[in-house]
Amino acid sequence: MKRIAGLWIDHRKALIVVVTDEGEEVKLIVSKVEKQLRRSGDSPLKGSYDPQTVPADDSRERKFTGDLSIYYDAVVAGIRDSDSILIFGPGEAKGELKKRLIKDKLGDRIVLLEAVDKMTDRQVAAKVRKYFLQ
Repeated sequence: MKRIAGLWIDHRKALIVVVTDEGEEVKLIVSKVEKQLRRSGDSPLKGSYDPQTVPADDSRERKFTGDLSIYYDAVVAGIRDSDSILIFGPGEAKGELKKRLIKDKLGDRIVLLEAVDKMTDRQVAAKVRKYFLQ
């Protein structure tokens, strides 16, 4: 029984479609990554503004990197048992995931890395089926 996986990924969510002989399973993993932290309170142009309410850049970067690592761990756990992996998505996340898979010694299972725009869940599932049935 061959287990294949395809996933659409960006920094906010990953939609994983796993196809086996028994059927198809769809998993949604939502990240807690927040790229741009917003200031609390008023705008500096409107009046009261406290620059202390925004964390320093290095602490924001550490939080971003930590949250991203947790997110990628969850994605890798969802596709670890797959024989072939198809990765697609709009931004940098697919390349970052590829690096993580190579580091985890799963890089040889990646069959395609493709840039695509936003897709519905059904479009993702159809793309995975179509690619692997050809």
